[in-house]
Amino acid sequence: MEAVVFDGKTLTLKYDPNYPMPKIVKDDDVIVKVEYSGVCGTDLHIIQGEFPASKERPLPLGHEFSGIVHDVGKASIFTKGQKVVVDPNRACSLCDFCRNGNYQYCLTAGINSTVGIWCDGGWAQYVLVPQDQVYALPDEITTEQAGLCEPYSCVSHGFDRASPLSIGSKILIVGAGIIGNLWITTLHHQGHRDVTVSEMNKARLEIVKKLDTGFRLITPDVLEKEKQLYDVIIDCTGVGKVMETSFNYLRHGGKYVLFGCCPPTHQATVNPFQIYDKELTIIGVKINPFSFPKAIGWLKAMGSRYLDYEKLGVKTFKLSQYQEALKDLKAGAISKAIFKVV
Repeated sequence: MEAVVFDGKTLTLKYDPNYPMPKIVKDDDVIVKVEYSGVCGTDLHIIQGEFPASKERPLPLGHEFSGIVHDVGKASIFTKGQKVVVDPNRACSLCDFCRNGNYQYCLTAGINSTVGIWCDGGWAQYVLVPQDQVYALPDEITTEQAGLCEPYSCVSHGFDRASPLSIGSKILIVGAGIIGNLWITTLHHQGHRDVTVSEMNKARLEIVKKLDTGFRLITPDVLEKEKQLYDVIIDCTGVGKVMETSFNYLRHGGKYVLFGCCPPTHQATVNPFQIYDKELTIIGVKINPFSFPKAIGWLKAMGSRYLDYEKLGVKTFKLSQYQEALKDLKAGAISKAIFKVV
């Protein structure tokens, strides 16, 4: 089996008939033959040692993937050949957080047991997962489109956290990587038009133009000179200092959505008087608790108008091209890299 494996320090391509092919162990196990598997910003943080991951043994990363059911346990509701997508996160179902529907806060499961971070993930030809983390895809959604389901499930959770977002609100999106682009498509699909996108990488602004939303595209220096104020700011950079600066652009009663995942070492200073005086709201967004069904609904509704890889700046790579994929992603030449395993 072919897989891109992380040992806690380095990535290595494993292509060996003897590399362990997953096997059904439990009656509700599902083995997915991976077709599309994304590279997330969190993966970059893990590789750079900025985000925790399993150190017990080398394993394939990759928590965003779709594919075809290859094999199932005898108690599984799925059948071989079904198109599916996998939610990498799950509840422990025992703690108060999970039993209240908030497994993103769980201290044992949630992000602490994520497929592709704490156990074998989708940067491989085959992955073993419990069936309760597997979702069947409707006919209208391709496995290529479903390669974006996990990040859209996170955006869906963020959208719910930030709601209501009244049509006509003046919105600023900071950062036009793939997450910024998914917020752009979501807001446009929901009817928002007064949206400004700030991105320092002009190549990424050129990618946003392909989405044909009519949103205003600027660089951070223009944002600083204008000093316009916004009802809602959505930070998609994951950089603490960016929040520190952009937080000052909120109107009275504004909402700041901290969506980008900052490394634990980042710091940002905000003025408490400003929060009091303007009655500002800071909204954190952590993973995707029970939002996969909504994300699948979004994918079905948005279709090729919003999910075209080229328009989104997504480039596909073979697993063997993992070094090129990471290089292009870090350089900002693309908004996202996805391994095409088919």
